[in-house]
Amino acid sequence: MKLTILTQYYPPEVGAPQNRLSHLASHFASAGHEITVLTAMPNYPGGRIHKGYGGLLRRERHGRVRIIRTLIYPSLSAALLPRLLSYFSFVFSSALFGSFLLRPSDFLLVESPPLFLGIAAVWLSCLKRAKLIFNVSDLWPESAVRVGVIRQGSLAHRFGMRLESYCYRHAWLVTGQSRSILQDIEARFPGQATFLLSNGANTKVFHPQKRTEEGRARLTRENEFVVLYAGLHGLAQGLEQVLDAAQELRQEMGYRFVLIGDGPQKQSLVRKAERAGIRNVTFLDSIPSTEIPELLAAADVVVVPLGMYIPGAVPSKLYEAMASGRPIVLVAGGEAAELVLHHKAGIVVTPGQVSSLVQAIRDVRFEQGLAVNLSGNARRAAVKHFDRAKIADSFVQYLESQIDKRKNAADEPYAASARV
Repeated sequence: MKLTILTQYYPPEVGAPQNRLSHLASHFASAGHEITVLTAMPNYPGGRIHKGYGGLLRRERHGRVRIIRTLIYPSLSAALLPRLLSYFSFVFSSALFGSFLLRPSDFLLVESPPLFLGIAAVWLSCLKRAKLIFNVSDLWPESAVRVGVIRQGSLAHRFGMRLESYCYRHAWLVTGQSRSILQDIEARFPGQATFLLSNGANTKVFHPQKRTEEGRARLTRENEFVVLYAGLHGLAQGLEQVLDAAQELRQEMGYRFVLIGDGPQKQSLVRKAERAGIRNVTFLDSIPSTEIPELLAAADVVVVPLGMYIPGAVPSKLYEAMASGRPIVLVAGGEAAELVLHHKAGIVVTPGQVSSLVQAIRDVRFEQGLAVNLSGNARRAAVKHFDRAKIADSFVQYLESQIDKRKNAADEPYAASARV
């Protein structure tokens, strides 16, 4: 089987789609399939091309995975125009170079968002005679409306709705990161084939035993209760409410809030902490993904926040925290909240309710046995239901079965002819 993955985001960048797609590519390759990744020059989340990269084109090979990198206009800005320039620069460069450099394949999987990349995906899937798999991590343009990037009913919103419909109708298969994403798509596009390609975590890499004294010392050198967030500092995360909780708890001894990562909102968050004199917060820059497991395991509680309800959103960092066996405070609703409550893996807080967030953190710290129970439940659920290798293996088997069906269908006329 030959699979092409088209994505704007890929390692050495750090982030949810980067980790998920690179693991998927490696899993397919280890199963003996031919994998090509068409991606952008690494620039996320800092909005700058990484050292050692740049130019129009670069070709690499990581193990058995062939990687083609093309031009992108990098931008850290949260403003609409620079973001569009960044998105469309890769749409055009991937379509252009992919036309000449990609080999024919059985399937082409495209990562959305950005939704605009679907334009290049439809073109390349037709050109390379590949069945298009449209992988939806967030429902766009709906999520863009929710976080305030575009206005409901605006020209940009209407264009996004039409593009979304165009991409789904040209897809052989739509995969989604959550059940609610697929339910939304199935309700609006009856008859569209779908597959749940859930997010998850490498439960061997993210593990409670990754906790080390060195990792703990990177978070705090005192005997403090560490509240950790590791991930993108963006509009959707609503990290202001985490700072508000830290401010409310600053008069109580022994709390240390640690925020790891980068993104368009980071500088405003740092300025807010400085202006308000919130001294129990530490900001750390983005670190290599290989260093995240020991820091998660070293935290006392992991906070996973969203600023508002986003349909279908289940943050990937939730699975990593579960696999690390850490008690979780989830600031979100929808499917993410249902998951945490069902597996009794943490405490759920409604976005915007800072007093409830503060009380949840206090409860994990002071209620005897609560942290132990939440930690154990989280780890067991991750191993049983959200192990990334098991998820990838089920997807490999599904696509292999589709290849077999096509071969059997192609052989059928010849078998009938032989019987005559």
